[in-house]
Amino acid sequence: MSNNENTMDNGQDGTGDEVARELDGVPETFLDSGDDEADDDASARIAAMEAELEDLKQQVLYARAETQNVRRRLEKDIADARAYAATSFARDILSVSDNLARALDAIPADLRGDEKLAGIIAGIEATQRELDKVFGQHGISRIAAMGLPLDPNQHQAMIEVPHAEAEPGTVVSEMQSGYMIKDRLLRPALVAVAKKPE
Repeated sequence: MSNNENTMDNGQDGTGDEVARELDGVPETFLDSGDDEADDDASARIAAMEAELEDLKQQVLYARAETQNVRRRLEKDIADARAYAATSFARDILSVSDNLARALDAIPADLRGDEKLAGIIAGIEATQRELDKVFGQHGISRIAAMGLPLDPNQHQAMIEVPHAEAEPGTVVSEMQSGYMIKDRLLRPALVAVAKKPE
């Protein structure tokens, strides 16, 4: 048998030896295609990383939502602070308005035509009007009470008065005016409420 025949038998013109020589430097882990353990380990790591990535995505979404909620609450607090900043001051000024109203009510009808008192009365009335105008500019409004059913959110019943004509629970007298500042109660109206006569 000749050399040529020998190479034909061993591996198609000697290419088998060449392939063997080329694969000598390659690690066995790359050559062993049946290594399922390495594949399983890599798959497990990929799955763990995907789970961690999903968890981090959820955390980012929650953080965004919380940030948005905090921003909205802050905007509402700022709006409320602007709208109701004058509440304490307005409550104190109400007593001034009450005193002006009492001063006007205290002037007897027969003295209202007196020329000597006309300037004083006109001054008190002008002050009262100006105060009401300023209240209106700041969203402060008087609560209606007379002749209305008692509203515990706006009226504070001080006494019950026997009344033949008014329905029980109806406001028949107002001792002190109540006020709202925008949609909040500034001061309840102090009222007398009708009850059935005995």
